[in-house]
Amino acid sequence: MAEYDGSQIVVLEGLEAVRKRPGMYIGSTGTKGLHHLIWEILDNGIDEHLTGYCNEVQIILQKDGGITIIDNGRGVPVDIHPTKKIPTARVVYTILHAGGKFGNTVYKVSGGLHGVGASVVNALSSKMIVEIRRNGNIYMDSYEKGGHPVTKLENGLLPVIGTCKKSDTGTKVTFYPDPEIFETVKFSPETICKRLKEIAFLNKGLTLRFRDERSGDERVYYEEHGIKSFISYINREATPLHAEPIYIEGSKGDIEVEVALQYINDYSEQINAYCNRINVVDGGTLVTGFKTALTRVLNSYARELGYLKDKDENYDGKDVRNGLVAIVSIKHPDPQFEGQTKTKLGNTDAKTAVDEVFAAEVTRYFDKNVEVLRAILDNTARSCRARQASDKARSAVLKQLNDFDTKSKLAACSSKKPAECEIYIVEGDSAGGTVKNARDRKTHAVLPLRGKILNVEKATLEKILQNNEIRSMISAFGCGISEEFDINKLRYDKIIILTDADVDGAHISTLLLTFFYRFMPELILEGKVYRGLPPLYKIEYEVPGKKGAKKESMYLMNDFELDKKRREIEESKGKIHSLQRYKGLGEMDAHQLWETTLDPAQRVIAQVSIGDTVEADEVTSLLMGSNVVPRRQFIIDEAKYANLDIT
Repeated sequence: MAEYDGSQIVVLEGLEAVRKRPGMYIGSTGTKGLHHLIWEILDNGIDEHLTGYCNEVQIILQKDGGITIIDNGRGVPVDIHPTKKIPTARVVYTILHAGGKFGNTVYKVSGGLHGVGASVVNALSSKMIVEIRRNGNIYMDSYEKGGHPVTKLENGLLPVIGTCKKSDTGTKVTFYPDPEIFETVKFSPETICKRLKEIAFLNKGLTLRFRDERSGDERVYYEEHGIKSFISYINREATPLHAEPIYIEGSKGDIEVEVALQYINDYSEQINAYCNRINVVDGGTLVTGFKTALTRVLNSYARELGYLKDKDENYDGKDVRNGLVAIVSIKHPDPQFEGQTKTKLGNTDAKTAVDEVFAAEVTRYFDKNVEVLRAILDNTARSCRARQASDKARSAVLKQLNDFDTKSKLAACSSKKPAECEIYIVEGDSAGGTVKNARDRKTHAVLPLRGKILNVEKATLEKILQNNEIRSMISAFGCGISEEFDINKLRYDKIIILTDADVDGAHISTLLLTFFYRFMPELILEGKVYRGLPPLYKIEYEVPGKKGAKKESMYLMNDFELDKKRREIEESKGKIHSLQRYKGLGEMDAHQLWETTLDPAQRVIAQVSIGDTVEADEVTSLLMGSNVVPRRQFIIDEAKYANLDIT
């Protein structure tokens, strides 16, 4: 064994760390990580808009695979940096944690707070070209092979390649994602445009121009009314209880608050939160402030207008929010997010600001729009009566869960420590039996499902709780459901959905995720839900070597890996002896299932996460709800991306 000393410690200089571990900075090297590069550069232009210096951003997909992003902001500074002694623009694009967003003198509010965006994009690109319009000149810098500068400086400054009007300022960045880093370097116009539409809603007055030079497609996104229009867009297929969304804006100190809301004829609530236009999917203090103010204000009006007879009587928050669709957006000079993923806001002053601004302004609105107020209070009263009528029935069903027998289904693990325990939700008794034989009995629990669970998007909670498969899961998890849910009582660190690699398996996974998302969303938000990814193929082959042919075998996850392996074998003059396709988990023996799917050291599992609450809610309602027409159109539009299983 080699001696462990200082020589074994590797120091990655500059941007090498980004190329070595790209997932730490952009999440993945798949399509999501690829498009994250665009958002990082785009953020810089939008931050200029937030400070009042930019009103237009262009995004151009080049024919040669590159992408260009142009903003008309102030332009990245080009003077000599006081400590690095090189042009400031080169500092921004080559040094991590360098930017103008750490203090509060350049950017009052900003979405990009870590100063890694532009330099990370450069590090993960095979080529980047930057043009800056500033001081009546056009400056240029260029980089290759992961951020190495190739433009020669002139007297220590960036070269001037042209002139422009002094009022013509901004930054133009063209980059080419490195194919050695990413699984694909082909950008999706639809992914980009979907994001641009959301950005336009969140940044009223900002024009976003998209052009695809490969197809000639051009689109412009501009929203004069911002999040008010966003609410109308979200509810475009719904039946609203009042025609126009309510829009509130105001500020407290340095915190700017915007709220748009509309009630629809539905039994759920949807609150989407944004801080400095970052979608904080877990909400946080800004959502708490909104909920508190809304409940307090509506209860006050309910007593005043006779909906509540007792002065001490109050509607429950759930009653008040039944059918609510809302967007809460704030601009904060110093947001404190939980982690790099920025999924939850922790600032206590955000709660106070949203509470006070919303309560004051919505009171003024209701005083002038009594008919809207009465429509909302009528809905609240109906919700309250329905909840009270169903509470007894629900309580009875929940009480039965304590005595519900899961022993005939659940193969429990011996450990009682949730941090080391996992539960596999398996499709059918056959696969369940194989998984039970293959598992680590200390840490792996197995719960086979007999058939497909109920589609919860179309059912009441009482009906849902009568479904045996759902009751089995609730009882096994131990953390309750809906209002009674408590994630601290969860008995497992990971809930792993393990289904066959076919259409039925995908449908079962979708039904399970819909159930978790609607009635146990904390499971997903806290990163407890995973999908097991068993291999699709096993290939046995031989390749020639110095001492004759060498027989080998390998598991492959998908058709892409199979095609790649076939090419490798052909190029090496090898031979394929056998190829097995696994349609179901039951086709594997216990040993194969352990080494491919259950062994924590070798298995592949995908964590289920929510990147955009608006899109998650929209797609769930669209695919699992009762409205057939938009679902049919969605299937037609997305059919070209589908993977068909016709064997």
